[in-house]
Amino acid sequence: MMIDTVLEYNEQFVKDRKYEEFRTTKFPNKKMVIVTCMDTRLIELLPQSMNLRNGDAKIIKNAGGVISHPFGSAMRSILVALYELKASEVCVIMHHGCGMNNINSVETIKKMQEGGVSKQTFDTLEFAGIDIEKWLAGFENVEDSVRNSVNMIKKHPLLPIGTPVHGLVIDPETGKLDVVVKDDVPV
Repeated sequence: MMIDTVLEYNEQFVKDRKYEEFRTTKFPNKKMVIVTCMDTRLIELLPQSMNLRNGDAKIIKNAGGVISHPFGSAMRSILVALYELKASEVCVIMHHGCGMNNINSVETIKKMQEGGVSKQTFDTLEFAGIDIEKWLAGFENVEDSVRNSVNMIKKHPLLPIGTPVHGLVIDPETGKLDVVVKDDVPV
């Protein structure tokens, strides 16, 4: 299992005190919150393309980098970063070629069923009013999805007044950032 390899490496990492170069506080040096995708291509590319080092920003990752619900965990994380962790600016950064772009939720459900999720489970969720197809659905256009997430954040009733919220799209091959929404509201 991969976890055994990870734990073996971690033991040596700690023993060699390699963590020391990453020491920082819980407060973001550049006072920025970034919402982005969990895509593996962005793990090092995104921070490097923005000149971010360890400790510079709070980075929230999920499938697509989408704010899908105004009271979901991603929005809660943004609010905590703004109110409790001294962040003052938000960037939503999605990317070209995202797996959530035009995801086929029917096919994903089929894979869930093949993975052992019972029809009864889907029936129970449907009875509870959960539309799994809609919940799993991605987006058709990355720029529109960025705008939708930025708008959801900007219109949130608990967002600190005057918080700048920006929206960008990154090229996962080159790191080039394209601005979709640049909020010029002063902090």
